[in-house]
Amino acid sequence: MKKETGIAQLFLRFALGIGFILPVLDRLGLLGMPGTGKVNWGDWEHFVTYTHSLVPYVGRSMANLLAGLATVAEVAFGICLPLGYQVKYTALGAAILTFIFGICMATTAGIAAPFNYPVFVFTGAALLLAERRTFGWSLDQALKKKPKKLQTIPKQPTFEEAPDRRSPAGFPGR
Repeated sequence: MKKETGIAQLFLRFALGIGFILPVLDRLGLLGMPGTGKVNWGDWEHFVTYTHSLVPYVGRSMANLLAGLATVAEVAFGICLPLGYQVKYTALGAAILTFIFGICMATTAGIAAPFNYPVFVFTGAALLLAERRTFGWSLDQALKKKPKKLQTIPKQPTFEEAPDRRSPAGFPGR
């Protein structure tokens, strides 16, 4: 039987993780200012405006909250997936978030919008990752390994636990 190395899952974990971290860096302005280079937003305000366009039925303050929650989730996914920490749950969360994002894009910007960006590819990839049983080169794998059992010295009985040293006749032995 061929030993499974899991190179594909490792690559997928890193690709998804980077795919979550880069947009966060963009919305925080770390990849460039709005309107320059290849940034989508360039700052938080532009990102909140975009978020509000995806959920126009909520107020601006709620869009700001949703943008914040999505950002926190994306940071968690972007860190946990490459490290391989709680991969099943992290991947499932990533699939749920990207699916919701894709549905919001499709309903507000048209059905082609989530396919112009690989939103549903992210969803499917995260679901495939969540179905795996093992994750090589991961914290999950490292934490699963049981440490070697140390040999312990047998415990000596305490005074209370020591056998009764009286003589058979009931007199204390000396």
